[in-house]
Amino acid sequence: MKYLVWVSRIIVGVLFIISGLIKLNDPMGFSFKLEEYFSPGVLDLPFLTPLALAISIFVVIVEVILGVLLLLGFKPKFTVWSLLLMIVFFTFLTFYSAYFNKVTDCGCFGDAIKLTPWESFTKDVILLVFILILFFGKKYITSLFNPKTNWIVGGVALLACMLFANHVLAHLPTVDFRPYKIGANIQEGMSVPEDAAQPIYEYAWRFKVNGEDKIYITEGDYPSVDGEFVDVETTEIQAGYEPPIHDFTIEQQGQDYAAELLEEDKLVMVIAYDMAKSNYEAFEEVAKVTAEAKQNGYKVIGMSASSSDMANELINTYGLDFEFYFTDETTLKTIVRSNPAILVLSKGTIKQKVHYNDFDELTF
Repeated sequence: MKYLVWVSRIIVGVLFIISGLIKLNDPMGFSFKLEEYFSPGVLDLPFLTPLALAISIFVVIVEVILGVLLLLGFKPKFTVWSLLLMIVFFTFLTFYSAYFNKVTDCGCFGDAIKLTPWESFTKDVILLVFILILFFGKKYITSLFNPKTNWIVGGVALLACMLFANHVLAHLPTVDFRPYKIGANIQEGMSVPEDAAQPIYEYAWRFKVNGEDKIYITEGDYPSVDGEFVDVETTEIQAGYEPPIHDFTIEQQGQDYAAELLEEDKLVMVIAYDMAKSNYEAFEEVAKVTAEAKQNGYKVIGMSASSSDMANELINTYGLDFEFYFTDETTLKTIVRSNPAILVLSKGTIKQKVHYNDFDELTF
């Protein structure tokens, strides 16, 4: 049992720290995932939606600190109970998502490692086993240092997490795991290789044979059955290749201009995924920066999921000299976490991407 506890302690501690740090690198992204869980179609807790960012920061910091405390062997009873309660909750959540197909990616490891709902549930079940070993073997969790040193190490870890969270919120994630990172080409991200795996479907054909309903399973072929066809149900049993970037459009009046605009050698995108939630003071700087960009030969466009009326009001209020195009809000949130933000592209390749606090770092 002693050796099992040591192995479990290392595995659980390291995994909680890694998982927490990945999400702490992008707490805004994790808050978007929480909003999915709080939505009416999932847990139906809309009153928690405005608190999603605060909850995300709290949860990921707790995740990291519990991992640190476990490795230190500090406050083992509190630590193990906290880990158990957390993993039981997450195991329920991932099972609910997987069984009812509610949230297709739990966000356990942010955008760094994508897990299907059932993979997430399996991961949580395995972690639950390790944590149960720790729970029943608490007496074997010994402290690495004296209490004073443990308090210092735990306090430094907590302070570092808080400072890091503040930094990435005021700027952008330190490490960008998304397909829209600097250096990525959007057209290449949308392309599908010729030898890409195709989805495989299973067809359940229902026929009435001699007065009885019978099901015949094929992978597409119409079955040779001496009976009356009733209906057919189609199920995807193996997903095909999905490009990293999909559902990317730049629309205006129902027409998609993405292919044309992504060929621009000098293109500036001002992204405000939800104008109702934008930092309006930043648009004064947007007006100055985009004016400079146009003087240097750049084409400037705005991208938002908000209405054209809101876009026109923003243009008139801050004297913006460019038009807004419509793009899906989820896509814009994936591109950049700041609202507003600015991207600089050359023939679809992202050269610069900045938070509204860092507009002064742009070079044209």
